[in-house]
Amino acid sequence: MSKSSPRRPFGGKSSGTVTVIEARVHRSSARNARLAFILTAVIVGLLAAVVAASYMHPILALILGGLIGVPTGGIVWVLVRIWPVLRLLWWWLPEIATTVLLGIGWTQLANHTTGPVTAVVVALVVGVPAAIPASRRFILAWGMCLFVRHRLRVCFAQFIIANQSGSLPLILWARPTPVGERVWVYLRPGLSAKDLEARLDKIAVACHASTVLVERASDRTAAYVRFDIKRREVLNANVSSPLVDVITGDTPAATDRPSPVVPTALDLPDVDAPTITLPTQGKPAGRKPAASTSANGNKPAASSSTADDDVSDWI
Repeated sequence: MSKSSPRRPFGGKSSGTVTVIEARVHRSSARNARLAFILTAVIVGLLAAVVAASYMHPILALILGGLIGVPTGGIVWVLVRIWPVLRLLWWWLPEIATTVLLGIGWTQLANHTTGPVTAVVVALVVGVPAAIPASRRFILAWGMCLFVRHRLRVCFAQFIIANQSGSLPLILWARPTPVGERVWVYLRPGLSAKDLEARLDKIAVACHASTVLVERASDRTAAYVRFDIKRREVLNANVSSPLVDVITGDTPAATDRPSPVVPTALDLPDVDAPTITLPTQGKPAGRKPAASTSANGNKPAASSSTADDDVSDWI
């Protein structure tokens, strides 16, 4: 919500203006809250009146439905109206929770211990994790996760268009990875993973990272995406091998061994191939012509032309 303030001379604004919620988001939430109140009050009131009409007079049932529908609509109006504030509190929830816990711990420690004991305890709580490399890296990794969540929100607000009402994507949570951070985001209507892929270089600059990748985090919905922020390369480190300790002075060098002869061409006579012998095929027998009988029942004599024919012609 933007608080108006008078302008200074020379066109400058006073330093008392603090923008908590954008004006476009404020107007959109007010409009949605009115619509939610009307719809909820009417629907719930009518349903309650229909149910109550079975037990009482219709006029009394209608009055009872109004008494039930209006408060229910008011509750929905409040929830929709304060949704931008709830979303803002969600973005700063880890910082708020950490600050509250540290404040409670400091208060309890100061009320139940003396000054020197309090100083020693604070020095141990702060100094020991900072002195141990593992705990220091753990704290820095989770601190960078909080930093990346806010930088992504800045990217969405500055150069990534969400929708006409100005509703930004909901940044859910983040966790550290060996190369950086991984953040899960739920996109609003008007934005897709394809739109984000064209702006990954700008997101990497805003997050002070080397590269940024985005991909779908769910097969059921395209609005649930995952950002992988890469800050360092873990595959180019020098890894010590235990094989170095196995090599001794008595191990012959690789140059003392004769080099194998590598063939440069293929000689077919040197190839041992089995000899395959095909079976001998005989000459096929000729087909004899069918004998015909004359009118008197005697077989006619074979003509000379038939006798002179070669048997192979019948094949």
